[in-house]
Amino acid sequence: MRVVIQENYEKMCLWAANLIVDAINGHKGDKPFVLGLPTGSSPLGVYRNLIQMNKDGKVSFKNVVTFNMDEYVGLPHEHDQSYWYFMHENFFNHIDLPEQNINMLNGMAEDLEAECAEYEKRIASYGGIDLFMGGIGVDGHIAFNEPFTSLASRTGVRTLTTDTRIVNSRFFGNDMNKVPATAVSVGVGTVFDSKCVLVLINGHAKARALAHTVEGAMSQMWTCSALQMHNNAIIACDEAACGELKVDTYKYFLDIEKSQRI
Repeated sequence: MRVVIQENYEKMCLWAANLIVDAINGHKGDKPFVLGLPTGSSPLGVYRNLIQMNKDGKVSFKNVVTFNMDEYVGLPHEHDQSYWYFMHENFFNHIDLPEQNINMLNGMAEDLEAECAEYEKRIASYGGIDLFMGGIGVDGHIAFNEPFTSLASRTGVRTLTTDTRIVNSRFFGNDMNKVPATAVSVGVGTVFDSKCVLVLINGHAKARALAHTVEGAMSQMWTCSALQMHNNAIIACDEAACGELKVDTYKYFLDIEKSQRI
């Protein structure tokens, strides 16, 4: 596992955006580059940087295919809190990514299980995901894989915990009852099948989750801890998120990154 510690959120986002751009530009072969994407507040700074880099001609998304992590059940695309709406407003509408290359789970599908199975097949048809960017919740969940979700789970329907709905209620007028109780989400296993997994962790509220991800035992209680078993897992974090790490752990990862720049 690689842990890249940046001074603040802005620098963390710029570092992550540069990693993604380098991966896209360095991609070889006839197949498109397959990029997994999250929603939420953590990736917004990355998306802003990627949009600017696209406008500046530093990267093109014309040969990129995207797969998003999740979607609420019961929210139509035009709902301003659907993840389809979020992604188009904050990213897709501002870059040269062909609409037909965008893949998102449909939370309005009549048969949600069939929708999830088809999503897995679509990912497999491209040979898997090259780089999956994600964030984690304060309880360490990745996508909507709440604590105690199987670490081998695949794309499926997820029941959201009360804690997650309370946290997300800030987007629904602070009314938890307006937050959908279920979602469709890629599984932990789906994410970690990717060739590279990049996880963004920022802010003091995520400090405990970062410590469990890096220093704790691998456990279904902290689904993010599955990163420990991935051979190309990268955590990009800011100083504020490092508050619960042991001093020696913090120094170790700073030293490793410093040596790679020499």
